[in-house]
Amino acid sequence: MSDHKSDYGGNHGNPSFLSPEVLDAAIRVGTPSASSGGLPAVTVALTMAIKQMGVSRTMSSLLDLNQEAGFDCPGCAWPDPDGERSRFEFCENGAKAVAEEATRERVTAAFFAEHSVAALAERSDYWLGKRGRLTEPMYLPKGGTHYQPITWDAAFDLIGRELNALASPHEAVFYTSGRTSNEAAFLYQLFVRQFGTNNLPDCSNMCHESSGVGMLETLGTGKGSVSLADFELADCILVIGQNPGTNHPRMLSTLQRAARRGCRIVSINPLEESGLKRFKHPQEVTGVLGSGTALATDYLPVRINGDVALLKGIQKAMIESHAECIDHAFIGEYTDGFVRYCDDLAAESWGAIAASSGIAESRIREIAAVIASSKTMICCWAMGVTQHQNAVANVKEIVNLLLLGGHVGKPGAGACPVRGHSNVQGDRTMGIWERPTQTFLDQLGAEFDFTPPSAHGFDVVHAIEAMHQRRAHVFIALGGNFLSAAPDTAYTAQALRQCRLTVQVSTKLNRSHLLTGERALILPCLGRTERDLQAGGAQVVTVENSMGIVHGSHGHLAPASEQLRSEPAIVAGMARATLGVDWSGFIADYDTIRDRIARVIPGFDNMNARVREPGGFALPHGVRDRREFATTNGRAQFTVHPIPQWALESGQLMMMTIRSHDQFNTTIYGLDDRYRGISNGRRVVLLNADDIAAQGFSEGEAVDIVSHFRGVQRRAQNFRIVTYAIPRGCAATYFPETNVLVPIDSVAAGSRTPTSKSVIISLERALEPALGHA
Repeated sequence: MSDHKSDYGGNHGNPSFLSPEVLDAAIRVGTPSASSGGLPAVTVALTMAIKQMGVSRTMSSLLDLNQEAGFDCPGCAWPDPDGERSRFEFCENGAKAVAEEATRERVTAAFFAEHSVAALAERSDYWLGKRGRLTEPMYLPKGGTHYQPITWDAAFDLIGRELNALASPHEAVFYTSGRTSNEAAFLYQLFVRQFGTNNLPDCSNMCHESSGVGMLETLGTGKGSVSLADFELADCILVIGQNPGTNHPRMLSTLQRAARRGCRIVSINPLEESGLKRFKHPQEVTGVLGSGTALATDYLPVRINGDVALLKGIQKAMIESHAECIDHAFIGEYTDGFVRYCDDLAAESWGAIAASSGIAESRIREIAAVIASSKTMICCWAMGVTQHQNAVANVKEIVNLLLLGGHVGKPGAGACPVRGHSNVQGDRTMGIWERPTQTFLDQLGAEFDFTPPSAHGFDVVHAIEAMHQRRAHVFIALGGNFLSAAPDTAYTAQALRQCRLTVQVSTKLNRSHLLTGERALILPCLGRTERDLQAGGAQVVTVENSMGIVHGSHGHLAPASEQLRSEPAIVAGMARATLGVDWSGFIADYDTIRDRIARVIPGFDNMNARVREPGGFALPHGVRDRREFATTNGRAQFTVHPIPQWALESGQLMMMTIRSHDQFNTTIYGLDDRYRGISNGRRVVLLNADDIAAQGFSEGEAVDIVSHFRGVQRRAQNFRIVTYAIPRGCAATYFPETNVLVPIDSVAAGSRTPTSKSVIISLERALEPALGHA
């Protein structure tokens, strides 16, 4: 088989636009941390924040973070506590996220005049992000080498001309990042649907889409069924395929309270993450001077994508040995499919379960006994579950486990998919979805007196394929770093370059600004931390957290530039230039947007008053509130799934992409993964010591990683081997550096999420590794 080749020709240079593929020369590898939080977390957060914001700005920003009169963290979507909040209601990575946005560094027109697009592309994602906030609209003309200033009106007119010149509205793609507010998202989807398409892919397509599909088909809702208060009542919490210590650090204080009252916390993950070993709460004396609190009572090092096998094994053991703990009353009254489900488990081989999961039958039976004894269990999961070919089956097996014990629709129990971006769930609620329901479209059309398009639009992978095949010609991104976040980086890069126009609404410089269509626009927007002053005065925006709480966010800092516009204002500008509509009233007073949201979307009645109440308001949830299941037959569904079969050839490994502790999604805060003991670099591959020896490699050796899918190979160059406690046959690497290895045509069945956690790879020695630094 030959390497997957790409044509990087055109006016933008060479493969380095994807990311510099140089070996991190100064990388250091130490011992993974035995705990998370504590004084190091405080020190790192404050040091990084002060360096970027200064002392005064740091204090004022962090004291406003996640406060009722302050702004919502631009990082993860973990909910704020009910009632009184700490004055320090933030985590280490939340402080880093604020520092990135509120930095004093600026990217001006003079910066773009000094640096060509080609020169910027030679820099790392980390370097690009540290240049600071974008300050004015910029335009890259056809054949141009440098971005140049453009007025807002000229930028909007260019967008309007390009969109209206298309042969069909379906030739445009409108992407959304999960950072976008409810108000901006609602206006954006309204603009797009009045334009005539449902091409509204979003970051959900790449992360928790599998959760939504799996839960919708089994429980009748795509949202989690627990509140933060439920964690105070649970006697068992399963954390599956999730690393809260890095990705949702405020969750650790919730888990700490659960552990202190005796709750069993079971961690299921290929890597034993420091955040679930022991937590040192920075606001407690024992968290600074003491040993902290042990969290996970049990750890199961499941093989990558061994979740279906492990979950089936736990359920099989429960039925075989703990039948008295099965909630037959709940099952009889509220569920369907139980007999077929039991027959499937009875026929499943313990040998196949142990081989696929990598966990011995005896250990599975021990955990089954723990779960069987639980009266109130919560299952939490993240992308370790949702980014496999069988990801929807993974989610449905979690639901099976919950249904078996009746752990749905009662206090202290339920499903908890932990979302990433701070409003990714709210964007979907607002209608950012390529497959809207007809009910939503009818309500939207009736409110705004038009007929919305009914044909389903492009998801992320469909959008990339359409651009690559020249079936889509304009790409507009409301936030995010699409190129770095998407799979198959080379293929995605080619797709973007086929466009006539690419538009990025952004706060900071990123790689998506450097790999563009024939022409490109950068439209700088306000950040979550900044004051949003419109004709009607200071505005508040709203977000929805992982548990369906809608609340306000008030930025307090002066904008990074007088030329910045809010995301709603940018959407209104595009709509005016394209459709000729006047949405100036919406922009003058966001209450007018919320009035329309309240009339279109169920659960938002009297939104303007309720969002101003302390803590906001909870959206209705039939499963949680009434054990009401909006499935086809009104019952929760037990489902049956085969154990996935992977035929790895000799020398091949199963790779998953992960985040370092110094990043959030594609934003790289720094070059240290403190909890895993890796510093000064990111181009590493974590391997089991026995796999390293079996393949004739050694610790620290430089290798290329080659992925294999349907006879096509993709290559990522110059990675250092790091010995790590990971199951045999498995490997872990950071994204976005290895997104180039994720095939565009390898997606989850049912959800079409890219399979970033199930990539078949082999390793080859790097012949002449290029040395450099990030």
